[in-house]
Amino acid sequence: MSKKKTAYVCADCGADHAKWQGQCTACGAWNTLQEVVLTSGKTATRSAAFDGYAGKTGAVGIQRLAEVSISEQPRFSSGMQEFDRVLGGGLVPGSAILIGGHPGAGKSTLLLQTMCNLASRMPALYVTGEESLQQVAMRAHRLGLPTDQLQLLSETSVEQLLVTLQQHQPKVVVIDSIQVMHVEGVESAPGSVSQVRESAALLTRYAKQTNTVLLLVGHVTKDGTLAGPKVLEHMIDSSIMLEGSADSRYRTLRAIKNRFGAINELGVFAMLDTGLREVKNPSSIFLSRSDEPAPGSVVMVIWEGTRPLLVEIQALVDQSHLGNPRRVSVGTDQNRLNLLLAVLHRHGGVLLADQDVYINVVGGVKVSETSADLALLVAALSSFRNQPLAHDLIVFGEVGLSGEIRPVPSGQERIREAAKHGFKRAIVPKANVPRQLPEGMTVIGVERLQEAIDQI
Repeated sequence: MSKKKTAYVCADCGADHAKWQGQCTACGAWNTLQEVVLTSGKTATRSAAFDGYAGKTGAVGIQRLAEVSISEQPRFSSGMQEFDRVLGGGLVPGSAILIGGHPGAGKSTLLLQTMCNLASRMPALYVTGEESLQQVAMRAHRLGLPTDQLQLLSETSVEQLLVTLQQHQPKVVVIDSIQVMHVEGVESAPGSVSQVRESAALLTRYAKQTNTVLLLVGHVTKDGTLAGPKVLEHMIDSSIMLEGSADSRYRTLRAIKNRFGAINELGVFAMLDTGLREVKNPSSIFLSRSDEPAPGSVVMVIWEGTRPLLVEIQALVDQSHLGNPRRVSVGTDQNRLNLLLAVLHRHGGVLLADQDVYINVVGGVKVSETSADLALLVAALSSFRNQPLAHDLIVFGEVGLSGEIRPVPSGQERIREAAKHGFKRAIVPKANVPRQLPEGMTVIGVERLQEAIDQI
């Protein structure tokens, strides 16, 4: 009997090491090396089912770049406009898409709704490894979905699954989930680094060679990152995260990686008894404000993917009783908050060093762009002085370290979106003031932080 060969693979970056060590030399992460049993020559073929189409690579000779066809990839709709928006316009044949999210976020519900809609137009297969067929059928009946066309399969073996896919040749396949799939030639438990990597590699290769749309469900770790090797995200074409808190019925679908469209695109859904329903106007759900103006609240316009989004940002500034005043930021970068408060002191003349500052973006939206800088400072100043701002005011702009207000991309589109929702006044960077103002709207352009403070 031949001796088993082992290697140690980093769970974060997928780098191989000959022996165990505390730190990965490739990415610098600590305690991420996991032992992997390497396949022997006898099991290297993996399965006869895969060998049946492994040689059909469809490779062509070397071509000049100018000779390569640049015709647009054919797409077809998933039946949900918000899902299509995040994907970049629809599903692309031969693409591999990974959808991750916390337990209970609605990954299986979203894909089951999508597959039931697609099954009426093309062959579709839903492969479940975590639930029984009866559980999937019960969910479909509870959601009131059409169940007469969608095909179901309960399988966790990749070899058996590939045989079934070759026989039935569906156009769209859902694997729920990739963490429970296993390859016989890999001697480790399902969900391990090697099993996830090998299973995803075989399934992705099948999808590319047969122009099948592959939708993989992925688990996440306790810190919100996708479980499994980092190389998994490099294998697939699109990585999508379904986010949402347990106490909120709204779910956001965000593209982290997309080879066929823009990243950071955002789709919004509402979780109801009948499943996930699309929210056509996301700004309306984030603007459910009280009728009475309150200090520390202002509306900003952020840019998510290809559309503007109106979001309320709140600030609470209170006298601190601690030696180190607290700085808490939910929905924005806390380091950015500390930086902006220093700019407010230096160039605005407002000292908050002895105050606790709490920042919250309403609705659970995570804001990563710098256009929220000015709105954050305006909300903090309003709370500090206990002076409410006008209900019809919007604010956006980037704040520089020298106190200048820098322009942001798509400024005119943001102002027009605010005007559609009834806002009458805007404080924006001077370079973003449009030549033709929307009817009934006053736009104030500012170049310095002190000018914005004077305007409010």
